[in-house]
Amino acid sequence: QYINRSLYAAEVITTITPIERNRVNLTFSMIEGDVAKIKEIRIVGNKVFSEDTLRKLFDLDTGNWMSWYTKSNRYSRSKFNADLETIKSYYLNRGFLEFRIDSTQVSISPDRLSMNLTINVFEGQRYVVSGVQLSGYYLGREEEYKSLIRIEVGKPYNVAQVTETVKAFTDYFGNFGYAFARVESIPEIDRATNRVKLVLKADPARRAYVRRVNISGNTRTRDEIIRREIRQFESSWYDGDKIRLSKDRIERLGYLKEVNIETLEVPGAPDQVDLQVNVIEKPTGAVQVGAGYSSFEKLFVTFGISQDNIFGTGNFLGIQVSTSKYNQTFSINTTDPYFTEDGIARTFEFSHRSSRPYIEQLGNYRLTTDNLGMRFTIPASELDKMFVGIAAERTQIELGVNTPTAYLNYCIKVNCPVVSFPITTGWIRDSRDSVIAPTRGLLARAYTEISATGEAQYIRYGSSFQQFVPLNKQYSLAFNVDWAQGQPIGGGTFPVFKNFYVGGLGSVLGYAQGSLGPRDVTGWVTGGAKKLVLNSEFFMPFPGAGNDKSLRLYGFVDAGNVFAADDPIRISELRAAYGAGLSWVSPMGPLRLAVANPINPQSGDRINRLQFQIGNTF
Repeated sequence: QYINRSLYAAEVITTITPIERNRVNLTFSMIEGDVAKIKEIRIVGNKVFSEDTLRKLFDLDTGNWMSWYTKSNRYSRSKFNADLETIKSYYLNRGFLEFRIDSTQVSISPDRLSMNLTINVFEGQRYVVSGVQLSGYYLGREEEYKSLIRIEVGKPYNVAQVTETVKAFTDYFGNFGYAFARVESIPEIDRATNRVKLVLKADPARRAYVRRVNISGNTRTRDEIIRREIRQFESSWYDGDKIRLSKDRIERLGYLKEVNIETLEVPGAPDQVDLQVNVIEKPTGAVQVGAGYSSFEKLFVTFGISQDNIFGTGNFLGIQVSTSKYNQTFSINTTDPYFTEDGIARTFEFSHRSSRPYIEQLGNYRLTTDNLGMRFTIPASELDKMFVGIAAERTQIELGVNTPTAYLNYCIKVNCPVVSFPITTGWIRDSRDSVIAPTRGLLARAYTEISATGEAQYIRYGSSFQQFVPLNKQYSLAFNVDWAQGQPIGGGTFPVFKNFYVGGLGSVLGYAQGSLGPRDVTGWVTGGAKKLVLNSEFFMPFPGAGNDKSLRLYGFVDAGNVFAADDPIRISELRAAYGAGLSWVSPMGPLRLAVANPINPQSGDRINRLQFQIGNTF
């Protein structure tokens, strides 16, 4: 254990002390010493790529000012092996078909506090792919398999393309029931011209049926909860695509730590297989106590209790309480993910929310909203969901000193409290690779909220689109467009408490939270019925943090504003800002710190150049 933590100078002394009645006492004395650090990394034999270029691919290094956080200068055999594979892939993806690592040496100093790493490589020649040929039996579907080839002819040999092609062939055979298909890539090398021809030899073996699907390892979760996610049916052809889809769907349940699906031959039946689904459950209940601080919410605390798999039924139950200087929330919700056999989910939710202005000069009025609703979520595809819901909502505007005129006028026209019955419909598509720190994929959402009965009759609709684009292992881009609009129904008044607010974290940095948009006759911000926000971010590694994605810098350009119901959205009136920030997935939760410089502030705008937020469970 000490060696695994780079404590090579550690000593463990065992002392055995005999005592009465034929017994002994064991004493273990530990001298930990200091951590052994990497002093030097040498790469020998490289000619095409410089040593500095190759060392930048490593997660291990000789240390820098951020090593206290990344620990990248601490030797680890597993990390060293991963770095060797990175170098190998780097060469093989650039045409060096015969590249190999001849030897590695790891030497430690006499005091066991420093280490030297030496890697001896043989690069070989760079080969260009001259052609790709199919060999073997391809079920009479050669043209279909050719469309799956990812190997580029006339370009340097790329092992990633070869591996991707072989996997695509094997998976495609599995879609037709050939569970034991084998595809081999055979290179035919012409060293005189430095060209290589790749022969893809296929042997589909025999077609198989799935006799049984067995599930094991679930001691709490009922079999039917797992089995209803399986898309490969018993007594049907083996379908590799459906099996992979089944594994993905089971993993998305969220309360299984590990999911493996094995294909087992059936003795005495060469055309049959059994699928063994092995799962390892994880705790699904959680009690969360959290605290945090933000530049606009000040100190806030949260408490929550949830159960993702209550009584092993797959249903969700959650209770959340959050309080801060300006916002208080209490909510309870429960979800049945399989309300129908087709996978339509049903959610019941009750919430109580109370809020007052972020900027104290605006007054001491308060909005209190109670909501009781039901929502159905309908799966449209593996990435797309549609939802529809109805709720009963009661909103009370508690008037106080310096209450904005817009709120006073609304309460005069419509007796407060206001009761409405909004119906919500929408669509969501989520293909992000991570929820906390995404680098690729998109998150798109469109929704409509209609209230045609009660004191508040209105319609709100909008859409948002977030796209994450990886540039390489360390750099990525992110773009966001958020548009929304609301209007009254039947010539009434649009509820002022349904207005949108822009400014601060989550919208346009550089301006005070929720401070942009129309003002009433007293000069106070009341939000607007129309909203447009545009964001772009460029993420980069923190200096010295290497490839660690939990700590990143980002530059940003934001633009946005809200507009009154009778005003058009004018691009010229968007407030904009640029700046830089820090994103850190800290032990206390995600932290975002940003320093912004407004580009076109107008008279009366409230500027806030430094904004941050941190806080989650602990």
